[in-house]
Amino acid sequence: MIFDLPASRKRYADARGYVARARTTIDGRTRYEFDYSKEYYDRIDAACAPFRSATVAVGRRSYVHSRAVRPSHNSHAIMLNNTETPNPLHTNLDLYPVDRLIDTFVKDQINAVKAVWASRTQLTDAVRAAAPRITAGGRLIYVGAGTSGRLGLLDSVELYPTFSWPRERAIALLAGGATAITEAIEGAEDDDEQGAADLLATRPSPDDVVLAIAASGRTPYVLGALRAARRVGALTIGFANNPQSAIVVEAEIGVTLDTGPEIISGSTRLKAGTAQKIALNSFSSALMVGLHKVYSNLMVDLRPTNAKLVRRSLALTVRVTGASSDQARQTLESCGFQVKVAIVALKLGISVEDAESHLTAVGGSVRRAIED
Repeated sequence: MIFDLPASRKRYADARGYVARARTTIDGRTRYEFDYSKEYYDRIDAACAPFRSATVAVGRRSYVHSRAVRPSHNSHAIMLNNTETPNPLHTNLDLYPVDRLIDTFVKDQINAVKAVWASRTQLTDAVRAAAPRITAGGRLIYVGAGTSGRLGLLDSVELYPTFSWPRERAIALLAGGATAITEAIEGAEDDDEQGAADLLATRPSPDDVVLAIAASGRTPYVLGALRAARRVGALTIGFANNPQSAIVVEAEIGVTLDTGPEIISGSTRLKAGTAQKIALNSFSSALMVGLHKVYSNLMVDLRPTNAKLVRRSLALTVRVTGASSDQARQTLESCGFQVKVAIVALKLGISVEDAESHLTAVGGSVRRAIED
């Protein structure tokens, strides 16, 4: 929506190529939030295409947009990533009422989904490249700093209860170590040598898959680990929120999650982090489905580490086999609550030992075990 302006404000806006995109009334005073007009963008795009989303001007008055830059006359330029560039649509963010703040933050998350959707070809390539290495015994090694590192850690630890993935085959390296899970460790992300050392300490092999994650795409700790991984022949997959960043370019497979400027300038825990979470979830889930950790769309290879998952294991077994609750529980207990084994044993009417052997022979696929 474009708002009409009082004459004095209209002259101000017209002289600068602005249009009013938002209007807020605070303490009886009306404030307008400006954006560049379409005509202005068209002119700038034509003249300054090589410099899109590259520069923010620092000075008395300057404006930035993800497609074009308009520095003030008395300013110098600092090169910033898209994720660090101030968002020109919300320069009065600190004046927004709470309901508008919530609307703004939630709506901007839509861009995270759009960014991941745009990267689905790269994610597909990543899963296809990782699958044979993981099948050959390789590990998933997540590397990141700050929010990106914690998201990698989260994805890694959830693989065990969700898919019974061995803990020793899902490793997370976080700049600053375990302390950095709950605290910001000053300077940890700037140490590329430590990143390389931490990666090499895991004794990586060519069968391993290293997931390098950084919103900026240039975090030294992550780059150090990525380069070390490439030297030993591990598969490297880079996730970054800035196009053509070092991590995307240097990884064998680069996944660009181009989320653009954040509502709060540089706060990549917002939609950049959301996009990383979606991308990592999609990658690891697709990989695990391909490894026969799912039957139909059911989580049949879960590890019941709590009462909720014990109940889910029982419900899944009953649902797939049609057995009674008592029969399903007895079978589950006899095989250490391995849902896949219990399903095959009950469906085929065989012992849990034979069911386990049958599953091994068909690569762990419940579908093949009960349908072939």
